[in-house]
Amino acid sequence: MSDFALYGSNQAAPFTLKVHRGDGMALLAMNWKAPKPPEDFVGFGIEYREPGGTKFWPVTNRIAFPTPDGKVNPKRTSSLISPIQMFRWVHFPFNASLPGAFTYRVTPISMDEGGTLAMGEVQQVDLELARDTYRRLNIAYTRGFVSSQAFVDRYAVHGPISTLVADDAATGLSFRPTHPDAAKALPWMGFEARTAILDVLDAAIADTTAEVRVVAYDFNLPELLDRLVKLGSRLKIIIDNSADHAATGSAENTAAARFASSAGAGNVKRQHMAKLQHNKFIAVRGKTTKAVVLGSTNFSWRGFYVQNNNALVVSTKAAADLCFEAFDSYFAADSAGDFRGSVSASDWYDLGVKDVDAKVTFSPHGPGNVRLAEIGDDIGSTKSSLLYSLAFLYEVPGAVSDAITAVTNDKSKFVYGISDKRVGGINVQEPDGNINPVYAAELSGNLPEPFKSEPAGASGYQTRMHHKFVVIDFDKPTARVYLGSYNFSDPADTKNGENLVLIKDRRVATSYMIEALGIFDHYLFRVRQKQAKTAKKPSPSSFRPGNPATSPGGTAITVSRSKSAIG
Repeated sequence: MSDFALYGSNQAAPFTLKVHRGDGMALLAMNWKAPKPPEDFVGFGIEYREPGGTKFWPVTNRIAFPTPDGKVNPKRTSSLISPIQMFRWVHFPFNASLPGAFTYRVTPISMDEGGTLAMGEVQQVDLELARDTYRRLNIAYTRGFVSSQAFVDRYAVHGPISTLVADDAATGLSFRPTHPDAAKALPWMGFEARTAILDVLDAAIADTTAEVRVVAYDFNLPELLDRLVKLGSRLKIIIDNSADHAATGSAENTAAARFASSAGAGNVKRQHMAKLQHNKFIAVRGKTTKAVVLGSTNFSWRGFYVQNNNALVVSTKAAADLCFEAFDSYFAADSAGDFRGSVSASDWYDLGVKDVDAKVTFSPHGPGNVRLAEIGDDIGSTKSSLLYSLAFLYEVPGAVSDAITAVTNDKSKFVYGISDKRVGGINVQEPDGNINPVYAAELSGNLPEPFKSEPAGASGYQTRMHHKFVVIDFDKPTARVYLGSYNFSDPADTKNGENLVLIKDRRVATSYMIEALGIFDHYLFRVRQKQAKTAKKPSPSSFRPGNPATSPGGTAITVSRSKSAIG
């Protein structure tokens, strides 16, 4: 079918299987062929085999069948024993970057009146999950799973999050983790985005002909500062100086002083345009290295290790030249007005990736080239599906939020979304138009046994979902994604320094679709737990063997639900 989505071929199986390729992850979507599954159907067993491997490994499940005395095994067990009670599942292979095809095997599982499980006809799919999205364009995500059972199991049991991540932005540059598992935990938390960004900087250090340009909003991460200092005068950097960033004792002030010493005072500038210098971009241009980093990932402890963020790495001469030109325009600007008339702010520019339609523009824009209404119109033209992860969406009313509301109210369109709020928590937007809040303070105490309490976050780091992307019609040839540092607001468009990227490509759109769904399902589960607790309804952990009709709702399946909505 394609290199980004493949179907299982077993016609005898009572369901279809479609596996979508993500970046560092895969989405499995199961649709029951009949109007609904039989009454004894209790879920799916999911297994995978690594490229070149000989053994299938089962995906594990924490939701298990209680014993007759009502107790639930607190340990994760094989989904062949504790079936996955969803029609879609996002899987993060341990070795996702291995070359070659991963094999996924999905089995429908039934249960008789005595509680005995039986396996049905299997669907199987082989799909490559190579690390890079394309040779010259790679999408990378942070894991953003501090509030997760995975984080609790792996790392929280050995020490608080405050021993892993600086809980005070101002002292971030002097913070050193004391957690015993820090060497493993931080790469796991930073996921592919951390690796991709550090790889770009390491390549720039190794290429002694490379010049590096950085524009930063937050900057308090020692591992970035140390690398940039090594560049000496090959580095030029702009750091935001709005609000707390300009305050006495800020990490940004400390970083600027360090760079003034290593790169030269003339290579360091502080600015905030009309409101914020909100960019997070790195550009490298040398004899052997030409690359840029764009996206939403701030160069901070929170950006790398707490929040859901994305980084787009483009390794082309065109991209490097565009970002160097934008940097020079920012560096020469003493006000937003100085930049608005620049070439970089005037249009969309091709990033030079072969066979991929990828363009970038930079803010602040002037009256003649604003982008917000244009994006709102494009969202309004959605034909089939709209998925988004947008920080602060409902705190920045305007063309984009209005367009999303209009598309959501059109019941012929498939809409999933999630947005973070500056204070308090996360909004989960369901396809029926309902907006459900998940508050940070509730994350640690809202989950029933066998789930463990999750950290509410280090002080000042409760903002979790920091993405800024919109995916339109991922399932059509016209699939497209808007992404960047740009918050889809009037300030982002006309006042702030921002990068905004538009990519028209189904492989890229599929990747962002999976990221959006993974975050949505992660938090919707917590919404369902809160609703079940308030309504005093059974939660997923109260499911009893021998009575499939009590299968939990929400993120778990009910016998009347038979589609993944993605398959």
